[in-house]
Amino acid sequence: MSRRAKVLNWWLRTVERPSLTRLTTADVERVRRRFEMQARMLFPLPRGMASRDTIRAGMPALDLGADSRVRLLYLHGGGYVLGSPHTHKGLVGRLAASTGIGAVIPDYPLAPEFPFPAAPQAALALYREMAKQGPVIVSGDSAGGGLALSLLAQICADPTVPQPLATLLLSPLTDLTLSGASFASNDRAEVLLPPGGVREASAEYLAGADPAHPLASPLFAQFARAGPVRIWASDTEILLDDSRRIADWLTSQGVDAQLTVEHNLPHVWPIFPGWLLPEADWTLDQIAAEIRALL
Repeated sequence: MSRRAKVLNWWLRTVERPSLTRLTTADVERVRRRFEMQARMLFPLPRGMASRDTIRAGMPALDLGADSRVRLLYLHGGGYVLGSPHTHKGLVGRLAASTGIGAVIPDYPLAPEFPFPAAPQAALALYREMAKQGPVIVSGDSAGGGLALSLLAQICADPTVPQPLATLLLSPLTDLTLSGASFASNDRAEVLLPPGGVREASAEYLAGADPAHPLASPLFAQFARAGPVRIWASDTEILLDDSRRIADWLTSQGVDAQLTVEHNLPHVWPIFPGWLLPEADWTLDQIAAEIRALL
């Protein structure tokens, strides 16, 4: 682990994790503003990267990079209550710059204003629209990673919808029953996500729906005929078992699923640019290599 990773872990544990301890309706707007402000300062687009505000499948979206035949559909994280295309454009822009493909980050509906199943429905509508224009690679982080798997399950259930070339995930939230052993066992090691905040955000998103519904918790979904899935997670995050169990579940259904577990890195570490965390660049290089192999 780099010296910068140690400093970043200290900052996240000391400053950021406490701010996420509560994510009820009354707290969400405050945390949203904080996340957006930090993203403007810390997660900029790569220099020279083209970006365009668009409307896709009836929702706002941000288009990045080239107008390529193959495009990346990226679903941002934030517990289904936070985040936007602008909080994740730095991460996605760097992937677009290193692979030469265009990317779309939708501003999909968030809770509590738009609870489950608004987000999975919106993701499928957007994917259908993009798939008509050419092959799609699906990606996402945290709750957006769970949403990407929910999208993949919907695609698998409809043979008329073409499969994505691959699904690439960072620390996905795959089980809203929150039954993974690491949710408790990694609480002391986790530097960013507090279990209480994750529980509250999940409750806001579900709004009384069954947390074991396959579109809310893709750990319980079916993935027949799914294309390859690649997952990156850290061994110290509370969502580690969400990645481990979904990788095993996908493999048991015949899916080409591979999990890479890194040591002592924060949740969704590739969002931090290299000047903050060199390991972010290393993992982004791995993801870019997967994309280039698909091309």
